[in-house]
Amino acid sequence: MITIYHLAVSQSDRIVWLMEELGLPYQLEWFDRGEDLLAPPEYLSLHPVATSPVIKDGDLVLAESPAIVEYISQRYGNGQLSVTCEQANYADYLYWMQFNSNLQTLFFLKMGLEADGNMIEDDGVDSLAVKVYQRRSEAYYQYLNQRLGQVDYLAGPDFTCADILIMFGLTTATTFGARRIDDLPNVVAYVERISQRPAYIKAMLVAGPDAKKPG
Repeated sequence: MITIYHLAVSQSDRIVWLMEELGLPYQLEWFDRGEDLLAPPEYLSLHPVATSPVIKDGDLVLAESPAIVEYISQRYGNGQLSVTCEQANYADYLYWMQFNSNLQTLFFLKMGLEADGNMIEDDGVDSLAVKVYQRRSEAYYQYLNQRLGQVDYLAGPDFTCADILIMFGLTTATTFGARRIDDLPNVVAYVERISQRPAYIKAMLVAGPDAKKPG
């Protein structure tokens, strides 16, 4: 049985969601954040890169969300939420599987720029880093909004792992300072639609940002 090492209010909730979508059994080991809101030492010791999520499957300890969801989908889910290279939308699947990482990079860049006192919303600021952030942020989010005006799900007509990867960045991450989506109507509609999936609702109750440690 797969063990999900769940860090409270983190991207590891998406692995719980995946398991619920696939109807697979799992064991949840919960780790609360410290008073500094960072992961505790016990969590950091799970994997050399010390990031969330982390899973264990037998002797295998695996990190990085794209690797984890594809591993579980292919090894235990018969590829149900993946797209094969024979399918017409394979390239779309590959692209949108990486898109969450782009949003996360923007989020951390925004945090760093603001920590240095940069006014990232100021169009007249004379900073190459701020200009790069502004251009890329607008390009990525506008493209996302455009895409979701054309298809129901990121990779095409069907729900896939790509949709599981992106939701945290569009919901919980905004409470930490990630770009909000209020001005992106197609993205707002997408989030509302995805949020109604029974497996998503169950996962959020178990491991979402408002969930509490069992017991």
